[in-house]
Amino acid sequence: MVKRPDCPRPPGAPRWVAMFHRASDGSWRVAAESPDRAPVLYAVGDMAQTVRARGDEVAVALWGPRDGDWHRFETPVAAAVAGGRAQEPDDGRAQAPDGRAGEPVKLAERMADRRHQVLMAGLSRAGLYDLSPEDEPAVRALVERLDEPTVRRVAHWLSAAAAGR
Repeated sequence: MVKRPDCPRPPGAPRWVAMFHRASDGSWRVAAESPDRAPVLYAVGDMAQTVRARGDEVAVALWGPRDGDWHRFETPVAAAVAGGRAQEPDDGRAQAPDGRAGEPVKLAERMADRRHQVLMAGLSRAGLYDLSPEDEPAVRALVERLDEPTVRRVAHWLSAAAAGR
């Protein structure tokens, strides 16, 4: 396990700030900041997925105001790397789940990506900004099995539940 230096306190007046550790140069960089916590947490989840997709380790510090001063908070980011998707053939065609050949892969990928994006947005609105590696197979299963209107309905339910808190 690599020991990294403690994250320094952000400069300026207390606000919500997410800082990511850059292993390449051993520094901490401000990745997102806002007077409100929700946009920063949303950005943390999105950036953590990007960092993991690159194969890098995620290290983030969340700073925010408490009693008029800076305070470091726990983040929902898990350190484990999520598994990636299987590679599709280069010819642009793949076999459909029911066994028939010839489904255009690009369209299928685009629709799956769209359903995934809608579901992740709904989960984010519900306060689940970053998923653990164990959650990813469940999200993939929903994306693969549900059509877009159903995924949108589930995302709506998650958003409505979050608004009711």
